[in-house]
Amino acid sequence: MEQILTNFSATEVKNYHDHGYVLHNRPLFSAEEFNRLHGIMEEHLADRGNKRPDELDTPHFHDPRLLDFLLSDTVLDKVEQLIGPNIGLWSSHFICKEPKTGRRTPWHEDSAYWEGRFDQFDGIVTVWLALDRSFQGNGCMGVIPGTHAHGFSEYEKVDNTTNVFEEEIPLSKQELEKVVWFELGQNECSFHDSRIIHGANANTSDFRRCGYTMRYFSLDLAYNHDHPKAEGHKMWHCRGENKGNNPLIYK
Repeated sequence: MEQILTNFSATEVKNYHDHGYVLHNRPLFSAEEFNRLHGIMEEHLADRGNKRPDELDTPHFHDPRLLDFLLSDTVLDKVEQLIGPNIGLWSSHFICKEPKTGRRTPWHEDSAYWEGRFDQFDGIVTVWLALDRSFQGNGCMGVIPGTHAHGFSEYEKVDNTTNVFEEEIPLSKQELEKVVWFELGQNECSFHDSRIIHGANANTSDFRRCGYTMRYFSLDLAYNHDHPKAEGHKMWHCRGENKGNNPLIYK
């Protein structure tokens, strides 16, 4: 793949570590590469069967074409700036919110859903790539800066007919006033720490909002082989040393 040389500045890297996120408001892939990835997403969306548009999890498990993007230097060079040189691929997910009907994503931490699966969570980053333009009206993601210090908040139940999850972190008015909304053009992306509190409103617009999440972890972390959800989950070696002796697929 052609490499797009737009890595982070020192200020952007510091913002990620201080606040738990950084925006990449410039193209991630070349136009040709992006159009190819967008076409793959449209295939998965059309062939989803009974799944909701926001439930297309780990598509790379059965579509090796996606590894061209997930393991590309274009992405990994930026991930390395944030979590270091030893990198594993944790997961990926097409998340689409259809016009007028796309469900709300409650406030949550990714790390809370992975509790017990790693020995620590300070080296896991999610890249959220906008396959469609993402703005507040169609349910773009928002974060509460600086909430990545812990990663395991208290949750309460919510209605899962209108929400992607069945629970969420209750937030005060003061906390909600701090939200930073990630408005992104096509082929732009955000990077966020697995522990940061984030969510997205329902899509009330006439425009679809689809993103591709690409999740990576530092191979300095150790994966729990005995976790009940470990069976069947596949992780790939991206680059560097596997210091945590993690079960990886080498390509």
